[in-house]
Amino acid sequence: MARRYDTNDATDRATGLREAASAVRRGELVVLPTDTVYGIGADAFSSEAVGDLLEAKGRGRNMPSPVLIGSPNTLHGLVTDFSETAWELVDAFWPGALTLVARHQPSLVWDLGETRGTVAVRMPLHPVAIELLTEVGPMAVSSANLTGHPSPETCDAAQQMLGDSVSVYLDGGPTPGNVPSSIVDVTGAVPVLLREGALSAEELRKVVPDLEVAN
Repeated sequence: MARRYDTNDATDRATGLREAASAVRRGELVVLPTDTVYGIGADAFSSEAVGDLLEAKGRGRNMPSPVLIGSPNTLHGLVTDFSETAWELVDAFWPGALTLVARHQPSLVWDLGETRGTVAVRMPLHPVAIELLTEVGPMAVSSANLTGHPSPETCDAAQQMLGDSVSVYLDGGPTPGNVPSSIVDVTGAVPVLLREGALSAEELRKVVPDLEVAN
């Protein structure tokens, strides 16, 4: 039976975060609020948990899960060949609605799906998400919806779709909106905007003027 906690209540928040952290460490799934939409998350380093996440969403391995982190410093252990331009994007837009696709450290033992040696990584601007990520480390987090359904802006919407496939729901109230993060590929010499979301190409070009937009 899934448990749900109101993170706007101080006591419930403390209990919920503790229970969510324990669930993640056990390889179970949790739903958490972010600055874009609600996400379904698992321990990024548990291939079984990530597999359960993809199965809960009805999503194939060809659509690997992004990773959320609680601090930019975490990047040092996750990515390689991270350019000065990529760091400028981090400095300007993290925490926030910018996902960066980078090459992950070849020594990492994880299985996020068919990533071809890359990882899509983001630091969200949400205190509940940050607190959980700080406690448990990098999490594979995807929007908390069934594939093909709208991304949920409320915990109710997420729970209606995912039910008891999730152990703990952290209810932070409605999210600011259902606009997803913008995705920029920083694996090459020039950053490429793969998906324009909460951040426009114009906003990003204020920091990286040579940004290209994928066709």
